[in-house]
Amino acid sequence: MIRIPFGTIAVTDRSKEIISEILDTKRLSTGKYVREFEKRFAALIGAEEAVAVSTGTDADALALAVLYDFGAVRGDEIIVPALSFVATGNAVLQAGFTPVFVDIDRKTLNIDVAKIEEAITKKTKAIMPVHLMGKPADMDSINRIAQQYGLYVIEDAAEAHGASYKGKNVGTLGDMAAYSLYVAHIITTIEGGIVVTNRTDFAEILRSLRSHGRACKCESCVLNTSSSYCPKRFSLGDKSDIRFIFERIGFSSKMNEIEAAVGIGALDVFNDVLKKRRENLYYLMDKFSRFEPYLTTIKKEPYEDIGPHALPIIIEEDSPFTRNQLVDFMEKNGIDTRSLFQSMPTQCPGFAFLKAKASGFPNAEYIGNNGLHVGVHQDLGLKECDYILDTIQIFLKKNT
Repeated sequence: MIRIPFGTIAVTDRSKEIISEILDTKRLSTGKYVREFEKRFAALIGAEEAVAVSTGTDADALALAVLYDFGAVRGDEIIVPALSFVATGNAVLQAGFTPVFVDIDRKTLNIDVAKIEEAITKKTKAIMPVHLMGKPADMDSINRIAQQYGLYVIEDAAEAHGASYKGKNVGTLGDMAAYSLYVAHIITTIEGGIVVTNRTDFAEILRSLRSHGRACKCESCVLNTSSSYCPKRFSLGDKSDIRFIFERIGFSSKMNEIEAAVGIGALDVFNDVLKKRRENLYYLMDKFSRFEPYLTTIKKEPYEDIGPHALPIIIEEDSPFTRNQLVDFMEKNGIDTRSLFQSMPTQCPGFAFLKAKASGFPNAEYIGNNGLHVGVHQDLGLKECDYILDTIQIFLKKNT
């Protein structure tokens, strides 16, 4: 029996060399390698700035917290899709805002743009679309609505490494974009996250936010990289030390040098890994129509490239079996699976205090009950992809 794990991680030889150097120098906290990683990530996405943080959830939260410098107040509202990994909703709350959930389009798994305007109030400050499973959200419609109502757009691009939409890279389609760098993703720093933006003022605030809200916000801190003299340290007066002036409520969310070293190695092999994962995903998607009407997956539009994070699978209404039955069969045959998340407001107990209306998000709730996903990572080939397809086919023959 073939064993197909959901994900994989490769720590390259260059990463190992850098890690060895870091350990020898004992300079482990945020320093020159974090900055190198940030510059290269920004260049890859096509953004002017990138600010690395400790998790993808922090990337969402800090991007939102930037808005306080531009008039937002605690309790203001952020529009998010009801279906996402719970980190999306958690980040809104951790940033001090109120999540306002909007149902999804079942065909795309992304926020239903037709339902966004009815969710906007005087307290709405931003829309945070999620490119779920790496499939780009309908950004033209989202940006049109945001412009009409004077809202910011912050992309949750956690799973969308390498995705593009109408000739533009995901991550460059809003005011900011937040990526996860967790081990399951194409670019990983083990844990970690990163925010990209074309606005220098946003990047400066992000650098402050990730370090407790300090007044220090240089692109590269000489004290962190070389212990050199900092001419700005006492620039605000004889009795002030810029390192201990806290301009805003901040976070403790810095990336360390060892994580950045792993990320640099991931960037070195990014194109090869992206190509392999995309081949796997598109091969599986192309063959998946044979399972209709019982099982479906997302479709690729001509104007997009999907970030190949995983293959989503949805059990349709007329299927004579449950998700758990399919999952159990796949797991027994060596195929690792994950549920396709939940409706945060109605299926995640942690959000019960928001008192969302039961069954108020029917599409998100349906996917929460009937969706799963499987890996398409670079350690898999056509043999493993065919094994996934054949295993599903055997299950259907036994259960339909």
